[in-house]
Amino acid sequence: MDYQLPHNPPTKTNTQNNSIPATPSYATCSCFFCIMSETAPPLRRAKIARYFKQMPLRDDQEHILALSGLWKIAITNPNDPEFPSLGIFRCMAKFIQKGLNHKDWLLRSQNIYVPYYAAHIIGSYTMNKPKFADKAVKSNVVQPLVELLRGKISWVEQRVALRALGHLASHEATFKAVAEHEGQVVEAAIEIASTCLQEVYEKFVRLEEPERLEYHRNLLTRGHGDLELENRKAEEWASQLQCWSLYLIDCFACRERSLGLICKKQFLKDLCGIWGGLSNPTSPAGIGLLRTLCGTKVGRESVADLKEVVENLCNVSRSSDERQHIAIDSLLQLLKDPVTRYKVIDITVPVLADLVELRSMGGKPKVGQEIMQTFLQDYHKIKFGEMKLKSARTKRALDELWELKVERVKKESLMSEEELREKKVLAGILKQEGNMEFGSGNIKEAVMKYTEALDLSPLESKKDRIVLHSNRAQCHLLLRDPESALSDATRALCLSNVANVSLHSKSLWRRSQAYDMKGHARESLMDCLMFISNRFGSHQNTKGSFKIPHYAARMVNKQMNATWLFASAKSSNWHGALQGGVKEFVVQKKIDYLKLRSITS
Repeated sequence: MDYQLPHNPPTKTNTQNNSIPATPSYATCSCFFCIMSETAPPLRRAKIARYFKQMPLRDDQEHILALSGLWKIAITNPNDPEFPSLGIFRCMAKFIQKGLNHKDWLLRSQNIYVPYYAAHIIGSYTMNKPKFADKAVKSNVVQPLVELLRGKISWVEQRVALRALGHLASHEATFKAVAEHEGQVVEAAIEIASTCLQEVYEKFVRLEEPERLEYHRNLLTRGHGDLELENRKAEEWASQLQCWSLYLIDCFACRERSLGLICKKQFLKDLCGIWGGLSNPTSPAGIGLLRTLCGTKVGRESVADLKEVVENLCNVSRSSDERQHIAIDSLLQLLKDPVTRYKVIDITVPVLADLVELRSMGGKPKVGQEIMQTFLQDYHKIKFGEMKLKSARTKRALDELWELKVERVKKESLMSEEELREKKVLAGILKQEGNMEFGSGNIKEAVMKYTEALDLSPLESKKDRIVLHSNRAQCHLLLRDPESALSDATRALCLSNVANVSLHSKSLWRRSQAYDMKGHARESLMDCLMFISNRFGSHQNTKGSFKIPHYAARMVNKQMNATWLFASAKSSNWHGALQGGVKEFVVQKKIDYLKLRSITS
């Protein structure tokens, strides 16, 4: 950072606890609030316009009251045209530039808060309305926002600068203004996305209470918080830093700009770990940017060359993550491109083959059918040796897929109802034999019986096939074969993925265990949360009391420790104060939040 900020920036002597007012009071109003109380609309508008012109030129200690009020108005009424039409953007741009150019002024009184509020106000008003964004650009807001983005003050101001620039870049008419600073913006956003967790951890979370910047604490909690709220909000803001930086990068990637910068190997690997945070479940996070990149030729080739990234997409494609459909879309784009298809086919086929009976996802119908058609588009060349695959496992998976979705469909379409009933009965007998072997501890024999039953069970007997796949998944868990358990549990869940029907709970739990065995904490966590949610739904239907099973609570606790937002930052720079409770508090609070979210979703 360019500025060395004091731990306790000077504030007004009559301000209690060095905190900023959360909501301005008319009892102690500044000149701005007197203007706001003007009842004659034309006179009021004229006074506001004049005030916005004069505001940055005056060194008024009451500015923070006015900015705090403007901030609240902007976030509650971002589509109101009054202030944008009266010059608020030029006023805010001048305030940010003043803070950047005059360090003495910035660190005097409560001026340290001014750039944050100014950038936040710009971001709020440019969020939805392209015409407001156009006014902002014409008011020269981009350059000072770029300076904040580059870290001229601190990570707190970077957060709101990212938000504002992301909104400006999202509008077609104003993207060009942001793109004039393309290299600086994209490089800064990539740096923030990759390092912001370490930055927030080192500059705030790991510090003892007296060491933390006072104005950061006040902004995080609106001046009325405690240490617990500070830690929780710091985690939320760090997640937002990542999400908004990726959103800004995505604005360039979707226009196929700066792909050379974005598609660097290390950053693509970093994207796999940028989850978005459960505090912002609507964010596409790193995987959303990967899908955008897979929509471009350069991006597809870059992703296909990185086995680690492709494997990450495969993991998410078989999980309960809300972004599962994004991972599937990304993999299908790689498979449909003749240049990248055979770079990724050996990794993707064994995974996506488990999803061929998936019906719909993310509003997209017949997902499984699209996967099947993508795989089998040139299967005849592979079958007759015209095209060679590197992996025998991939060849076997394609053969099984052809047998399941082509040959068996043909055979069963020619069978009478009596023949199908007979096959179903025989499959049921084999299932019972498998259960007996399982009960006797003969796990491998049970797997063989369940496999025979699956080969006989008619395709239309979905409930029977769900149970058989789930039972076989449990056997694979006991045999310490997590990959096979993942495959069977996923197939059971795809078969149960029908509108208005809950996913098969046992399969969710078994897949969570399988992911745990493989060390994939995030995927394990998401399956476990979905399992808890399903259990809660079933108890609601029976009007019975609900308690989270102790084994599921243990799994959530374990995976939350592993996926804590600052886990990697903490491990790379251990700080003894964490033993005093900072980490434990954040983890416990997030567990409580996740439990609540899982049973109310």
